[in-house]
Amino acid sequence: MENLKEDYKIQSFDLETQKLLKTALKAISMPSEPSTVDLEKVSNVIVDQSLKDQVFSKEAGRICYTIVQAEAKHNNGNVFRRNLLNRLQLEFVAREETRLRSLQEWVCFVTFICNVFDYLKVNNMPMVALVHPVFDCLLRLAQPDSLNNEEEVDCLVLQLHRIGDQLEKMNGQKMDELFYLLRDGFLLQEGLSSMARLLLLEILEFRAGGWTLSDTAQKYYYSEVSD
Repeated sequence: MENLKEDYKIQSFDLETQKLLKTALKAISMPSEPSTVDLEKVSNVIVDQSLKDQVFSKEAGRICYTIVQAEAKHNNGNVFRRNLLNRLQLEFVAREETRLRSLQEWVCFVTFICNVFDYLKVNNMPMVALVHPVFDCLLRLAQPDSLNNEEEVDCLVLQLHRIGDQLEKMNGQKMDELFYLLRDGFLLQEGLSSMARLLLLEILEFRAGGWTLSDTAQKYYYSEVSD
């Protein structure tokens, strides 16, 4: 067990929660000792923190991966993963209410579920159970009202940079559907900010190039974004 590169992320929590997470990580890595750690509670505090802390939501998948791997290796369990997926399902069902209540919480949720998709694998393959929920979140970000919000466009583009290639391999038809919306939004939608247009053009070119950008294109887009 890595001496938690996760330690710096755990500092995001209050002291009681830090103690819970560190105890959980220690307990599941020492199978000889009986574990009294409530892994459902652990999964909930990770999700709760991810929904309110955008920086944490980008890296929380790594902590989840660490716990899932340790639990599977040392006692062949899946309590944490099962509870994590159950909680993600609840948040997914409530996603539209979340978006209406708090745009930041919605963006954090999308970032977190995509991060979990990126890290948690079954036999080195993405978890099939997460493919459709992730696509549905990204498709929501490609709707006209979301494209008019730079924060949502930025979130969408960041997730596609991170997991677009993996997602397309899982369902190319859904990815086509998503990019039809992005193309139409870029070409036809009125009222888009210049930054949103730039981000959409960049992601359209990124996918067209096989999920990569030429050095020239990269310099162009990143110089424009930084200006």
